Amino acid sequence: MQRLARRWHRRGLRIGFVPTMGYLHDGHLSLVREARHRVGRAGQVVVSIYVNPTQFAPHEDLARYPRDLRRDLRLCRRAGVDVVFAPDDTEMYPGREQGRYSTYVVEEQLSRPLEGRSRPTHFRGVTTVVAKLFNLVQPDVAVFGAKDWQQAAIIRRMVTDLNFPVQMVVAPTVREPDGLAMSSRNQYLTPAQRHQATVLHRALEHARMRVAAGPQPAGRLRAELVRLIRCEPEARVDYVEFFDADTLEPVRLVRPGTHLGLAVFIGPTRLIDNGRL
Repeated sequence: MQRLARRWHRRGLRIGFVPTMGYLHDGHLSLVREARHRVGRAGQVVVSIYVNPTQFAPHEDLARYPRDLRRDLRLCRRAGVDVVFAPDDTEMYPGREQGRYSTYVVEEQLSRPLEGRSRPTHFRGVTTVVAKLFNLVQPDVAVFGAKDWQQAAIIRRMVTDLNFPVQMVVAPTVREPDGLAMSSRNQYLTPAQRHQATVLHRALEHARMRVAAGPQPAGRLRAELVRLIRCEPEARVDYVEFFDADTLEPVRLVRPGTHLGLAVFIGPTRLIDNGRL
């Protein structure tokens, strides 16, 4: 992959990169289209497909995370992807199973709140694998989805702090017609749970409506959203947080422009969503 990327750069070609964990959907393909737009028809678009073990805690869904490489390759061909980079664990983390892999990238500020409280080791794995992928693919532009807002903010900080020569692009969240954010984990849901999962989007829309009427105390608005979510029989709230979109710092008064982040279990499946109010 590095040799290929260097060859492209010697020819003056720009590289657009979309890192994924596979089981692609229209949300991923929208990132591919954005990457193509950024590098042009003459550029090269690379999609990585790798379920990264270091971002999963032992009790999480690494073993059952959906995988279908043949399907993903077919979708990438149709989308005009130039190269799919699909390494395995021994290539990405040589010697890890024998305890010989020990280098990780850690962002220490933006990774603490929100997902960081619920999944304390998650972002260490994310920043490490993205740093490795940047070194391998050597992209000029990397495209991430706004659904993982905190992840994008952390990677942007990593790019700045560690001087990666990469332009970060955060593309809008792609949603189903009923508002549910597209996610590979949606396939875990039963039909009844799939219907209940729309409560995340309904909570976002409720918050937008309330803020449009004027600034709202965060505690009171949070309580309203928790009550709304708990109306669904299989819903369990992990967090509902209002924060500054850039710093991720919590706010006490929710105004237009404040960001809302949600993590909700629907049955055993944990879903996240977010949006600007």
